[in-house]
Amino acid sequence: MKSIKILSLACLLAVAWLPVSLAQTKTSGSPAANQVKTANGLLAGTTEKSGIRSFKGVPFAAAPVGDLRWREPQPAKNWQGVRKATQFGPRAMQLALFGDMNFRSNGMNEDCLYLNVWTPAKTGQERLPVLVYFYGGGFVAGDGSEPRYDGESMAQKGIVAVTVNYRLGVFGFMTHPELTKESPNKASGNYGLLDQSAALKWVKQNIAAFGGDPNKVTIAGESAGSFSVSAQMASPLSKNLIAGAIGESGSLLSLQPTTALAQAEQNGVTFATGLGATSLAALRALPADQILQATSKPGTPRFSVVVDGYFFPKAPSEIFTSGQQAKVPLLAGWNSEESGYRAILGQEAPTAENYKKALEKQFGERAGEVLKLYPATTEDEVIQAATALAGDRFIGYSTWKWIDVHSQTSGKPVYRYMYSRPRPEMTPEMGNATAGLAGGVIRNADPNAKKTPPARGAVHSAEIEYAMGNLATNKVYAWTPDDHKVSALMQNYFANFIKTGNPNGKGLPTWPALKPGSPASVMNIDVNTRLETDKTRERYLLLENMAKK
Repeated sequence: MKSIKILSLACLLAVAWLPVSLAQTKTSGSPAANQVKTANGLLAGTTEKSGIRSFKGVPFAAAPVGDLRWREPQPAKNWQGVRKATQFGPRAMQLALFGDMNFRSNGMNEDCLYLNVWTPAKTGQERLPVLVYFYGGGFVAGDGSEPRYDGESMAQKGIVAVTVNYRLGVFGFMTHPELTKESPNKASGNYGLLDQSAALKWVKQNIAAFGGDPNKVTIAGESAGSFSVSAQMASPLSKNLIAGAIGESGSLLSLQPTTALAQAEQNGVTFATGLGATSLAALRALPADQILQATSKPGTPRFSVVVDGYFFPKAPSEIFTSGQQAKVPLLAGWNSEESGYRAILGQEAPTAENYKKALEKQFGERAGEVLKLYPATTEDEVIQAATALAGDRFIGYSTWKWIDVHSQTSGKPVYRYMYSRPRPEMTPEMGNATAGLAGGVIRNADPNAKKTPPARGAVHSAEIEYAMGNLATNKVYAWTPDDHKVSALMQNYFANFIKTGNPNGKGLPTWPALKPGSPASVMNIDVNTRLETDKTRERYLLLENMAKK
């Protein structure tokens, strides 16, 4: 996902200017219509051409700077008068890592805890269903201002849509013994997840003023955002704040156990020592950009979710297995080409012999078991099998496990999908651009270089614009009528689920919930969307078994 700029500077400036322009023309005529009273003060938003009202850059917590760096989010400060909410707030501190991200945010800053609201409601009395969306980006990149997450299209479906910023990377997930010691909860790390939880509390307290129902909040997200959904479902801090959940590609119930706090604390010590900071005070005194740039150095520890004893009293997998998670309807799935066959074969040709050797190298004496469940004899079969295996190891297993366990322990409906629609060709204006990592784009590629073969399926993150009704915001691809057809179907499934806890509706293929103990039914979302019976369960059980040994 993300940050080689896809749009030209002129386009970005035009997009950044547009909401301000609309705010000036619309709010000047009827300012009261665009004002909402929150617990912290009055906001003045924008009425878009569609009639949807938007409120951007709304603070939901205090700026996590100075002594609040690496602290759980604190309450937002009240303001006097009317605060303009016509521009996205700053994005969280992050490096430019992914080729499919572009931002409309007001720069980058540690002061990043802002959310955005799109509402079709004309008053605060309408009690509409609410969608809170968490962006993806590996917990190291992303922003609520990205056009693909824009909430206007969902709002046109009768939903109050919210996107949320949260701290990333070292600022969002570093643990350290001194941080644990100073914490009133005797925990450190997971600040990004705590930010999300604080945003959900803000929604609970304030969303009625925007016409939303605080008791009908569905949380959703893709990749790290989907991991976040599973996290909020598992945490006692958040599980009572949500009524439904949508997960697109990934969960914390992965093949790798969630890191323990004590182990993660040593990564924090190593990182601080590398910066010459011998105390927490010295670390907090360093400029944010210096800390950020230090994370790009080879060998720097990776900061991720931890079992901290507070946000997570125990491992998320244990919480779900014991049925202590939020017992809410879940709609989740993943894409047909989450990873490529080269994740298994490297640069070797996709022959049956090379495939077998690669499996033997990676799985040793259990290679035969893997080959049996991911069989291949021809080059085409090798590409398909290796792609499936790579995708399962990357993100398919964790999504499957989440779906499987929740269907057994929650007593609530669970709906599973497989998203298969490949993106179309890029537009002629993209020139020599080629596909990059995780659906990203490599601009100005060498015209003489060997072209990357087109994706056979849906790559990681490809479904977001479809599901959120935002194809028009992505100018990279030459969308066809079939793409718009798939988008309309997927968005309607999502919208129905947000409204009722059930994706089914008029004009849509019938999508039954899973039945524990029966073969799973999977909605294969493509131009020819159809219900299929799952035949892959044994693959995930094998991967699980091998991970335990």
